[in-house]
Amino acid sequence: MMLVFVSTSFLLAGSQEQPPKTPPASSQGAGSSAKTAAKPGDSPGAKTGAQSATPDDAEKKISPQAAEELFRSVDEILKFASKDTALPIHQDVQRRLVNRDEVVAFVRKHMEEDEDAQRLRRSELVLKKFGLLPRDFDLQTFLIALLREQVAGYYDPQAKTVNLLDWIEPEQQKPVLAHELTHALQDQSFGLEKYMKVGDTDLGASQKEPTVQDIEDDEQSTAHQAVVEGQAMVVLLDYELAPTGQSVTDSPQIVQALKAGMLVGTADSVEYRNAPLYIKEALTFPYRYGLDFEAELLTRMGKEKAYAGVFKNPPRSTREIMEPTVYLSGEKLPPMPLLDFKNDFKSYDKFDVGAVGEFDSAILIDQYAGVEVSKHLYPSWRGGYYYAVRPKGDAKAPLGVFYLSRWSSPEKAAEFAFVYAKGLKSRYAHLRNVEGEEKPPKSSNYTVETLTGKHTWLTEEGTVFLEAKGDLVLVGEGLDEITNGKVEGEIFPAEQKALVH
Repeated sequence: MMLVFVSTSFLLAGSQEQPPKTPPASSQGAGSSAKTAAKPGDSPGAKTGAQSATPDDAEKKISPQAAEELFRSVDEILKFASKDTALPIHQDVQRRLVNRDEVVAFVRKHMEEDEDAQRLRRSELVLKKFGLLPRDFDLQTFLIALLREQVAGYYDPQAKTVNLLDWIEPEQQKPVLAHELTHALQDQSFGLEKYMKVGDTDLGASQKEPTVQDIEDDEQSTAHQAVVEGQAMVVLLDYELAPTGQSVTDSPQIVQALKAGMLVGTADSVEYRNAPLYIKEALTFPYRYGLDFEAELLTRMGKEKAYAGVFKNPPRSTREIMEPTVYLSGEKLPPMPLLDFKNDFKSYDKFDVGAVGEFDSAILIDQYAGVEVSKHLYPSWRGGYYYAVRPKGDAKAPLGVFYLSRWSSPEKAAEFAFVYAKGLKSRYAHLRNVEGEEKPPKSSNYTVETLTGKHTWLTEEGTVFLEAKGDLVLVGEGLDEITNGKVEGEIFPAEQKALVH
């Protein structure tokens, strides 16, 4: 995934809105991925009900009596979460009351650790190169401001402590407690930090060049986070629905309404509402898609498989989270072709490397062509990764990027190629087509236009080269002609041309 976030179990104000107390009459059945600066155990917290979590509320502290009531409720809600998930209680959970400044300090501490800060900065520049963030966007500053505005609770797996907030009334924190105490149960049975770190390797900082396995494993931590947060969202909703005798598995309309609300945010969620599309989607991915994933498993496989079972046999990619039937089928995608990176990019320094999974592809398509085209096309994703570089010795030069994607058919690859080429117009101030084969006429069987063959554009940041052939789409941005030729020859060897070395 292009972005990696800090993973502690924070619940953000936008992640949960109080569901209606009376379910729709027709409720039945169940609904079917960035990496950020959160440590394992963080779950973006949620504001509940009408309680605001904006900085203006920081001075409104709950009373000592209310705090005591909140502390007493932990054990009762822990028992509810254990019954709902069938995850056993191995020990009491420590609890602590914190203020907003302590929350921000906790987030800032993790986000500003050298490795996390460098990784976040690289992710930010790659996202800007792909047009997913504005060029003047400051990702770290935004995330800190967002979490200050939005956090409604969090579980710290290192301290084994659930942190309660001193500016939100107990009744509004109790559903959040159901969410966070689910993380405590997950931690007691499976170890959240260990689970969340699987596949969380910084390929960009590694001295080694990426392998096929590295690319395949790059989304594991994102998929695991969706499991962690999806389970906790189910328990949160089950806790709120319990007085009505309903649950997630028989209230699909409530689940869908909650998911829709996550992307919109509340009226006082200024930072979140103003965030770029990719950030909104990446922040809510574990909650929205994780909730659907868990609801599908609960309905089809039962409680044991949906909770303990998915920790023992976890999903490996955002594709498996977004399409639970893919996870259940045990699909194995063919490996992506890799380059001879050291030889092909010997004039460059490696900057970053990562998978471009089904989630990233969905947002790319959404950004360039709209949500309906994205829904039509992203399920046809079958693999992808990028390799970002800078010219040797020039740390201020624009990034160069090699990006390769595979699709379910040549037709779908051609559709994606058209969408990607269309997006170039909004990403570069100066874009001029140099050469390119004529695209075939649009077929009546498809709702998206297609683009095949080789195409080249000149921009203020160098050449953009795109080739769509078979089920692959190759893109080179800001790379020199020799490098583009080497890359093309390796991916499409039948078209190998003699190069001057």
